[in-house]
Amino acid sequence: MPGQVRHEHVHHVGVEAEAFHSDNHYSSYCYSRLPAAMHNVSPRATEGEAMITHLKFVGIPTRDQARALEFYTRQLGFEVSTDQPFNDKQRWIELRIANSQTRVVLFTPDGHEDRIGTFFNGSFACDDAQATYRQLSARGVEFVKPPEKQPWGEFAIFKDPDGNQFVMSSG
Repeated sequence: MPGQVRHEHVHHVGVEAEAFHSDNHYSSYCYSRLPAAMHNVSPRATEGEAMITHLKFVGIPTRDQARALEFYTRQLGFEVSTDQPFNDKQRWIELRIANSQTRVVLFTPDGHEDRIGTFFNGSFACDDAQATYRQLSARGVEFVKPPEKQPWGEFAIFKDPDGNQFVMSSG
């Protein structure tokens, strides 16, 4: 149907290693049943093709950029990468998180004000959720859920001055 995304299950896995090249596909699916276009497809781009390399930034919507900037730099310890005028209403503020290649942008696109104060669909990583919880709590960061252990690791949920909620996890 128009306007819908078709969902498919993964029926095969292509394996390629640096030391040798293999176009073998491993699956319960018979190799001959793979679409003909898949028989010699490499997961890497051929010379000259553009490929996605990383997530450049994530946006965090905010009502007050100055207050948000203060919170993210002073309380969370992020560093300013870019802070410049965007238009007559907002600045473009990009923040670095330690050695992460992905930046955090404190910016609310026009028409997206309803996203302010919502749950961020992602997770900030830390080495030790308990220790980071104690450090950030001492800096005045408000947690809506203290650290909780799970089979996959440990997580807590904090919020920023606009009420946006974030998972922080280790493990």
